[in-house]
Amino acid sequence: MRYRILGKTGVYVSELCLGAMTFGGKGFWEVVGKLGAEEVEVMIGSALDGGVNFIDTADVYSEGESERLVGAALKALGRPREQVVVATKVRGRTGPGPNQVGLSRAHVLAGIDASLARLQLDHVDLYQIHGVDTATPIEETVRALDDVVRAGKARYVGFCNLPAWYAMKALAFAEANGLSRFVSAQMYYSIAGRDLEREVAPMCQDQGLAILPWSPLAGGLLSGKFDPDKPGPEGARRTSFDFPPVDRARLPGVLKALREVAAQTGTSVARVALAWMLTKPFVTSVIIGAKTLDQLADNLAAAELKLSAEQLTALDTASALPPEYPGWMVAFQGRDRDPNVR
Repeated sequence: MRYRILGKTGVYVSELCLGAMTFGGKGFWEVVGKLGAEEVEVMIGSALDGGVNFIDTADVYSEGESERLVGAALKALGRPREQVVVATKVRGRTGPGPNQVGLSRAHVLAGIDASLARLQLDHVDLYQIHGVDTATPIEETVRALDDVVRAGKARYVGFCNLPAWYAMKALAFAEANGLSRFVSAQMYYSIAGRDLEREVAPMCQDQGLAILPWSPLAGGLLSGKFDPDKPGPEGARRTSFDFPPVDRARLPGVLKALREVAAQTGTSVARVALAWMLTKPFVTSVIIGAKTLDQLADNLAAAELKLSAEQLTALDTASALPPEYPGWMVAFQGRDRDPNVR
């Protein structure tokens, strides 16, 4: 396992992060996974033994049960606190009241206290807003997050699922006012969904933010079990929860390229998809989720898979985004600034 710097911090995180969305299985989240306490403890222990030092959860996963299970497992495993980087999130609905959702100062401050209680921790390493709250000015949220850091309840803050312009607005406000600024962006990214590369990835590289891709196997579509022309296997997550959205017209070509490289390397389609992501210079840590130890072991093995230049070219070509304005104009105009182009 290799380790990479988390944005503009001095903290190293493993290039694979264990996602805890499969823990608990309460309510809606049952379709994603429903691992119980003993299974979670074994899963986390195996990940830590495999070199993972980064765990990501959220207050809404299984109605808070995911955080409880992560906290209980870490306590039972007895690993030193400073050896594990723990991340959680705030924004989603955590109760029936009108203020038990969103990114208001009230909900952020209540949310961190509730998360710490469930995790049995006195601080988290990374506290992330879980998306956009159109009812709350981003300035209020940034100030609330700064208070969380200053209170010692979180070491750093990050965001999930924000448009580039909105994240940049928050970064500029924090910079201008001496407040804690985002160090990371947790965003959907996979070889079947490369939209991140248009605006978010360049912004993050410019601002020194770590990108933490979620759903790197596109909700299981890249697990090797799916054929675009056939229904998915019974019990698979995509069969009952078709998310995140994927361009189905481009999917057959992507799967064909993945299968060819998997055959060449004697590995799984999932492992190739993850290894491809780890070659991207803007990716810091890929968030993997597993229902079984076999899945976890296969995912962890992606860190050791080396793809050749030819294999990477084949995968890049099969999954390339179609040109989109203003990106194609930026690329076109960049040519006259390159002394090697005639």
